[in-house]
Amino acid sequence: MALFNTAATDALIAQYPVVPVFYHEDIALSQQIIKACYDGGMRAFEFTNRGAKALDVFSALVPFIRENCPDMAIGIGTIFKVEQAQIFVEAGADFVVQPVITAEVGAYCQAKNIAWYPGAATLNEVFQATELGATVVKIFPGNVVGPGFVKSMKGPMPHVKVMVTGGVEPTTESLTTWFKAGVTAVGMGSQLFPSNVLANKDFEAIKNTVAGLMQTVAGLQ
Repeated sequence: MALFNTAATDALIAQYPVVPVFYHEDIALSQQIIKACYDGGMRAFEFTNRGAKALDVFSALVPFIRENCPDMAIGIGTIFKVEQAQIFVEAGADFVVQPVITAEVGAYCQAKNIAWYPGAATLNEVFQATELGATVVKIFPGNVVGPGFVKSMKGPMPHVKVMVTGGVEPTTESLTTWFKAGVTAVGMGSQLFPSNVLANKDFEAIKNTVAGLMQTVAGLQ
């Protein structure tokens, strides 16, 4: 069962606006990655539905997080169909992230009072997402549309909250550019978890990187 409702999750990502985007089939490794992110100051984590073992791993992560990272919301990403959303919400997902917009997923999440963050890459899609009830819209892929898109979108739609994923780097320059463009939060994937760091299981390095990022964004809000 979800621990955070929509309003609570929205508030969480606004206060802690860097959200890791991660998938790995190794449960123990994933648990330690999440703990490192939590110890570094992150409070929302998106685990993606990108592998055959995604549900099994996610189901093992939820109780670990509830016990060891009690203030962290755990979300499921790469959701396309409502049936997928249902399975992961029943497993404990606090929020659902999509690379696309599926009205049925939005309706289901709203009925459950669980945050729904659909993906959009055009003004029309951003508008459609908000019309369907999205409180935060995921701009994806960020590396394709760029910060200029967010800044321009904010002109006619200044009140729309967006979280950009793709093209966000773990640097002060990248974060400054995106937040000055008007994002509410950013999602960050492989750049946050370099392959050599994962191979060496250098969780302390991840924690330190995260701590630095959270300090940077605190100064940008």
